[in-house]
This record gives sequence, structure tokens and C-alpha cells, in this order.
Amino acid sequence: MIIGIDASRANLQHKTGTEWYSFYLIKSLAAIDKKNTYWLYVNRPPVKELREAIQDNPNFSFRLLNWPVRYFWTLGRLTLEMLWRRPDVLFIPAHALPLFGPRKTINTIHDIAFVREQNLYHSWKVRDIRPGSQRLLDLSVKSLTLGKYSSRSVDYLYWSTAFSLRHARKIIAVSEFTRREILDFYPHTPKDKIAVVHNGYVRELFRPINEPEKTQAVLRKYELPDLYFLYVGRLEKKKNVSALVEALAILRDHHPEIKAKLVLIGDAGFGFDEIEYSIEEFNLNDEVIMPGWVSEADLPYIFNAASAFIFPSKHEGFGLPVVQAMACGVPAAVSDLPVLREIAGEGVLYFNQHDKYAIATAMRRIVSEAELRRRLITKGLERAKAFSWEKCARETLKEIETC
Repeated sequence: MIIGIDASRANLQHKTGTEWYSFYLIKSLAAIDKKNTYWLYVNRPPVKELREAIQDNPNFSFRLLNWPVRYFWTLGRLTLEMLWRRPDVLFIPAHALPLFGPRKTINTIHDIAFVREQNLYHSWKVRDIRPGSQRLLDLSVKSLTLGKYSSRSVDYLYWSTAFSLRHARKIIAVSEFTRREILDFYPHTPKDKIAVVHNGYVRELFRPINEPEKTQAVLRKYELPDLYFLYVGRLEKKKNVSALVEALAILRDHHPEIKAKLVLIGDAGFGFDEIEYSIEEFNLNDEVIMPGWVSEADLPYIFNAASAFIFPSKHEGFGLPVVQAMACGVPAAVSDLPVLREIAGEGVLYFNQHDKYAIATAMRRIVSEAELRRRLITKGLERAKAFSWEKCARETLKEIETC
């Protein structure tokens, strides 16, 4: 069987959530499947780590599909490739489907938060495009979608998700929560069309680490303090980071004996200005450290050195940083979301993400109650064992082969 995979997201140098999902799924498939043939579609020459991920499996090869413009590679160039030379099965792990494809097509949907809480998303127009071209693009999209959508980013999410649910033979949801969300908001989707396959994490990296010298070197590299609460994820409205900053201010007012600072790791997203405003308003410039994006190799050391991991997100499809924290043996306090209860079980402390005082209380408890910390560390390490990229790849391969 020839399996085609959109590897464009896995081919990025600067990866975050869905890009790491694509990369490690491809890497794990290359490790476990010596039978099927794989074509990896990329929109630029493959980066070194992606080449190395498949180098030991001769059944994997790249298909470089050049495209003259910056946008719509999937809808344009990958669609043309599907018209010209189709695989037996096409798997899209982290993006929209092409307009045409093989009868057997699979798409992973990571979450549909944009449907439930559109206010958490910035609806931007296509950037770096001339006004005349923008009008032409809007007209083209409206014609294609019978006037229902424009070329704005949120409209694209609506359109591409509905298109995938209608045209894909099978959908992979990364959690049971995401599967239920899809069925709630797209009730015409057949239940047996959606399979749940949980994400994994890199067990070789995210683990308890006892390497003091290396850990201190990483902390110096990013100018991080000795005591800190840690958050990992995009710095945006959806992740509720400004509430975490306010919770730190509340903690400082009521428990000045707790000296841990707050380290926010991740790229800036929609709502980052609110985070900066909260830091200024509560005079926390010296208390909140934002090193930006951090390399994956350094991240486990930062997890291990943290006093606690705090995750106040308003909506998640899976919540990979929570699993990474548990795997590192770091006590974690997280939003009381159904999906996080599904993923983390009894391995974390839950709080009401809409109540800043509840977040502050959880922060106090998780650093000051020794028995609570011991319990969370033990149960978190045990819960993390339920996830791995190899398990994710085996379950995904089963869905591909039975498509």
C-alpha cells in the first residue's frame, strides 16, 4: 500500500504542538512499519531532523511540491498532485484536506475551539498580499463556498473543518472530548467515522532528570531563576495566560513568603497584549520571565527545575504540556476541563480556570503542601505511562490500513 502524508508541518524548523505531532508520528511510523510505502509531501526541501527521522526506512521518500506563492499550498499544489498521482491512502495529520484526493483519505482534527469560543481567535486576513489581490482572493473563496465564507483565518477554520468532515473517509480525534465536540457541533457526521487516538510524548526526553550541572546551564542560557512556576504553551487569550499573571499578583499579596517567580514559555499569540498589560498593571516585570520559544532538547530540564507546572487554559484538544510535566515528575495544577480530566486523571490538581483566586490558591497549595506534592508526582508519573508516540503511531497505522 502507498500511503501519502502531508509532511509540510513536520518540515518546519520552529515547531509547536501540531507540528510536533506530525513530526513524531512520521518518525514513529518509520520505526514500526517496514511493509507499506510512504510518500511524504513537503513544500520546501526537507529539514535535517525530518530526513534523519526516516533515514533507516527505505520505504519512506519525499515528494517536493514547489508552489510559486506563499499561501494555499494544500488547496493548490497538493490538490494538483492528487489529480496527477494519487497514493492509495492520503493522511493529513495537521492541516486541511486538498480539494481533491483519493477515496481513502484520513484527517486528524486536534480541536474545534473556534466553534465554541470564536472570541478566543483573531480573524486575520491573508498577510503580505496587495489589496487588489486580497479582493480577488475573497471573491474566489466566496465563489468556491457559495458566498458562505471569506478568506479570513477563522472562516478558513470553519470551511476546512466542515470540508474534512464531509469528504474524509475517516477522522482521527486526539481525545474522546474532541470526538464528542465534533459530534455536538457537526451532528450529521457519522459516529463510526471518528476514531480516537491520543497523542504521545517523547519518553526519552521528558523524564525525571538528575543532572544538576546541565540543568543549571540550561537555566543560565534562558536567564531563568532558581524558583519558578512554569507555564508552557502559546501566550494567547485561548490559554488564559493573563489570568495566570493576575493569580501571581494575588499570591504575592496574600502569601509574600512564596518567592517563586513565573516563567511563561511559548510564542506570542492573539491576546498577548493583555498579558503584557497585566504584567505592567500589577508591577510584575521582575516577577514574570518570558524567554519565548525554547528548543525541545532544553525543555525537559526547564520542566524538571520548576517548582510546579500551572496550566490555566480555557480550551484544549489534548493538552500535551500537561503530559510532559507529569512525565518529568513535576507537580501540576491545571484547568478543570473535561479533556484534561480525560488525559491527566488523578495525576494533577484541578482549579476553576475562570476564578483567579482559585488559580492562586492552587499555586499556593502545590508549593506548600508536601503530601499533595508527593501524591501528584507519584500519580502523574504513573499516568504519563499511558501515552507514547509509538502507541499513537500503531493505533494510527491501524486506522490507515483499515480505511
